[in-house]
Amino acid sequence: MAENAYREIITKAICGKGKKFSQSAHTVTPTHKPSNILGCWVINHKYKTNYHKDAVIVEGTYDINTWYSYNNNTRTEVVCETVNYRDRVPLTLRDKQVVSDQVDVTCRALQEPNCLEAKISPNGNKVVAQVEREFLVEVIGETKVKVQVDDDGLIEAADDDDDLDKELDGLDSEFLTEDDKEED
Repeated sequence: MAENAYREIITKAICGKGKKFSQSAHTVTPTHKPSNILGCWVINHKYKTNYHKDAVIVEGTYDINTWYSYNNNTRTEVVCETVNYRDRVPLTLRDKQVVSDQVDVTCRALQEPNCLEAKISPNGNKVVAQVEREFLVEVIGETKVKVQVDDDGLIEAADDDDDLDKELDGLDSEFLTEDDKEED
């Protein structure tokens, strides 16, 4: 081959990466007019992803549980509402050498949905929950990489085998005798 020859190799690699932090305000409707918010938490988070050339769409749901008091703080109740969300995660790192449209998308929640604040709405009969979440996405696909070809290849030292042969020749083949074997 010519000096400084290169080869193109097709391999699977991470072809795109993106990360997105987002906050959302969700309105929860309790069965009674709330007097006070006693707690709010997010559970049962589920999501799926779709790849769209320059971004990954993350769509999912989670349950917002809100514990509140009503009737002038004399009674309490927990209300649960399932909410939907859709986040577009732009790919900030993209490989232009992708050779196929078939890609795999991995998505990891760096910050699971978490309630930052829950307060009674201005009209007094609903609860507004502020939720944060963060995702990291990676797009894995077939891409081309160029490698330089070494015309000389791997050169093995011939004397390595000679040293091993000398050590093996120096071994006593009668080292273990029949008597030694029976004692074990």
